[in-house]
Amino acid sequence: MIKTITKIGNSQGIIFDSALLQLARLKVGDEVNVEVHAGGTITIAPAERSAIEAPEAAEAARRLIRKNNELFQRLS
Repeated sequence: MIKTITKIGNSQGIIFDSALLQLARLKVGDEVNVEVHAGGTITIAPAERSAIEAPEAAEAARRLIRKNNELFQRLS
């Protein structure tokens, strides 16, 4: 995929369209690791994600159970 470096404020950047972000499983606000290799190759990879905190995990579990309550009852 060819992208063009553009001026963004006082800096330069590359615009990632939503399809590219979706393919890379990234979203606005995600941290990425940028590396420059010999020969000028640049790689951009998702930064390691930290483990989810217990309160966040509990809330996510409650949402999942509420959303799928009927299914869980049929499976029990």
